[in-house]
Amino acid sequence: MRVLIVDDHTLVRAGLTRLLQGFGGVDVCAEASRADEALDLALIHRPDVVLMDLSLPGRSGIEAMAAIHAELPATRVLIMSMHDDSQHVRSALERGASGFVVKDAAPLELELALRTALAGEVFLSPRLSSRMMAPLLGRPKTEGVESLSNRQRQILDMIGRGLSSKEIAVELGISVKTVETHRARMMEALGCRRANELVLLAARHGRQPD
Repeated sequence: MRVLIVDDHTLVRAGLTRLLQGFGGVDVCAEASRADEALDLALIHRPDVVLMDLSLPGRSGIEAMAAIHAELPATRVLIMSMHDDSQHVRSALERGASGFVVKDAAPLELELALRTALAGEVFLSPRLSSRMMAPLLGRPKTEGVESLSNRQRQILDMIGRGLSSKEIAVELGISVKTVETHRARMMEALGCRRANELVLLAARHGRQPD
């Protein structure tokens, strides 16, 4: 997977480049800081996926995405932003984005988003999808541990008991990567920005009476 990173902050681009190069089969082919530069580099390198910041100097990320799609319709554009309100998300998806990832997402979530976009599907950060789907389903959004699937609650309980991802994988008969993906999604759903926050929450949950 060839990825073009578009963000106007040099340190953010450097951090993302280093992170993505740690993902198997992912190659960062170029970096851009502005919308016009993004289009020029996309035409030169023809990336599979463009990881695009929503807020750019001059034209926005959505405008840059439209320009890229006009020239390279097969290129997927994954929007990344600190803005997670429904209006921004809906606007990006309506204009053809292959997904929307919040900037404080866990690394595993970003990897999943990139691979989902490459597969031609649409990815939304879990907390965004639950927030946007709740009104459509005619029911209030569930929050906290109640929003987790049965498998995720099972893993949360095991985390609370001090088990590592490898130990959880062995006990449940699943891969370590699957456990890590569940952990990333739980962190988003529970509002945990760091791994140790999830561990502390799991420990507190495990001590609560049934």
